[in-house]
Amino acid sequence: MPTVSPVNLTAPLLLLLLWATHPAMATNWLSLARLPRSRPVSGAAPCARLRGLTPGQVGVCRARGEVMESVRKAAEMVLEECQHQFRNRRWNCSTTPRGINVFGRVMNQGTREASFVHALSSAAVAVAVTRACTRGELERCGCDRKVRGVSPEGFQWSGCSDNLSYGVAFSQTFVDEPERAKGLSAGRPLMNLHNNEAGRKAILHNMQVECKCHGVSGSCELKTCWKVMPPFRRVGVVLKERFDGATEVRLTRIGSRPALLPRDPHVKPPAARDLVYLAPSPDFCHLDPENGIPGTVGRRCNGTSRLAPDGCELVCCGPGYRAGRAEVVQRCSCKFSWCCSVRCQQCKNTVTIHTCRV
Repeated sequence: MPTVSPVNLTAPLLLLLLWATHPAMATNWLSLARLPRSRPVSGAAPCARLRGLTPGQVGVCRARGEVMESVRKAAEMVLEECQHQFRNRRWNCSTTPRGINVFGRVMNQGTREASFVHALSSAAVAVAVTRACTRGELERCGCDRKVRGVSPEGFQWSGCSDNLSYGVAFSQTFVDEPERAKGLSAGRPLMNLHNNEAGRKAILHNMQVECKCHGVSGSCELKTCWKVMPPFRRVGVVLKERFDGATEVRLTRIGSRPALLPRDPHVKPPAARDLVYLAPSPDFCHLDPENGIPGTVGRRCNGTSRLAPDGCELVCCGPGYRAGRAEVVQRCSCKFSWCCSVRCQQCKNTVTIHTCRV
């Protein structure tokens, strides 16, 4: 009977241990969303007490404390947007009741869900910090004054363009720090860094232009314009589409450099804007408290659609759902009252609701 050398067994186990512990650290800063607003998130002593930060992120907190309130806001944005985008899916970004691993151990695995959270998190930090720059809340940055001159379309660049470059740079410093601290020879740090950058590119490639006309009686003899970030909801939509089309990859080497390539050789390599993942997702059907999976029992679903993502057969993992009647109060018979309000009546309606059963 063949034997396995303890030396040969130790290395894979050590690698698995690193993969199991490291990814949780990378997104634990999202626990800042759970802190009361009265608790400070900057300063030497407060930074050291923020349990969700890695040692490197604590250093960033101490060195650039004025930005940490924006990081707290970014954590809140991630939770809200993730739950909005996945509200009709089996995995609905449910959070753990306590602790610093906000989304549970499902983030420890290199799944699509982890890829989405990483991309959304890096984008949220870039957006929140950039907004603070534009509002004049940070001493080290302000509007992007590099956007100047006349555009090819003939309008004048002026006004206060969003300083996205500053927000992106801080996102790279803060969000990417746990990955770079571990080194780039393993698959999971490479996956996280790729998805972090994809999240930031979702902002960059969806920048918008706002303009103001100048002239007599509102004529547009002169038009000045500036660049603004897309609404964060738009960023969430873009990343959700990337999630649905994410590429499963494997760790390989190109020469001496580690790289992620599609597991299926017939699939084209992912672009920088695409999301990538290393492991298949659990089905999320059944309660698994240890991994932070609440299951789908009791979830509302769409009983009139079979193939849509919110359809009961998909959400409930099969035909296990029931229909019931419920009375809801809705606004009705609304009328516009001059000036300027809308008055409505309250109407009671009986509706059919569908929920997943055991």
